[in-house]
Amino acid sequence: MSRTPLIVRNVPALRRALDGLRAKKASVALVPTMGALHDGHMSLVRQAQRRADKVVVSIFVNPTQFAPTEDLDAYPRTWQEDVAKLATENVELIWHPDTKAMYPAGFATRIVPEGAATVGLEDRFRPHFFGGVATVVAKLFTQCRPDVAVFGEKDFQQLRVVAQMARDLDLGVRVIGARTVRERDGLARSSRNVYLSDEERRVAPVLYQALKQVAARLRAGGKPEAAIAGGARMITAAGLALDYLELRDAETLAPVTASKGNGKNAARRLLVAATLGKTRLIDNIAV
Repeated sequence: MSRTPLIVRNVPALRRALDGLRAKKASVALVPTMGALHDGHMSLVRQAQRRADKVVVSIFVNPTQFAPTEDLDAYPRTWQEDVAKLATENVELIWHPDTKAMYPAGFATRIVPEGAATVGLEDRFRPHFFGGVATVVAKLFTQCRPDVAVFGEKDFQQLRVVAQMARDLDLGVRVIGARTVRERDGLARSSRNVYLSDEERRVAPVLYQALKQVAARLRAGGKPEAAIAGGARMITAAGLALDYLELRDAETLAPVTASKGNGKNAARRLLVAATLGKTRLIDNIAV
């Protein structure tokens, strides 16, 4: 039988609730979200349940990772539906602070990540993004003190940035990546998919189709440059504005090219970002 999770909105209440769990020797997993929850988020919650005794889900639309030209005000917010979904998964606690609780008056500290945050993928198009992500995730980790935290692989560069930050700053949390959840036609689940018109939604799966086509050519021994060029043509022919389609080392996100002599056994990731209408879509797959 499902029950409504405990909802806390300020740090003292959060600490009291978590202290109660720790007193019972319970391990804690955190699933950070910005709400507008879908099946992809629920898969993260289920992954967290397999990793810890109790699951905390944070819902906070973080303003510091949005540029002035981006969709902060329009970002979907579905609070009642989110709570209902989390209740069916028996989530222990929802951490739902407002902006003043996360960034009180006088807040003046920012984290500026390097490494995977500066490899010329999302950071090239959204230079503000990873500083905002790193700062808010570091706060969530110190507020919730989880044993593990689960992030989706759809935002693969973000996953790498957060994992390195947790290691570098000795935050004591194990960051786990969970597989991307897709629609039947392959489109990666995303809260921003609601922005797509019916026609755009019909076209959007071409992004995943192109990734699969390029990956198949690479696995068959094709040259990266030629395979990627073919995928790029497929995406742009469908009417998407392509930001990048690149093959990267799966750990460092450094570029991978045939000329650099990367071995066939090296873990590789193919990453893509493109805009369809007014909606920016990202995706990636292992190669």
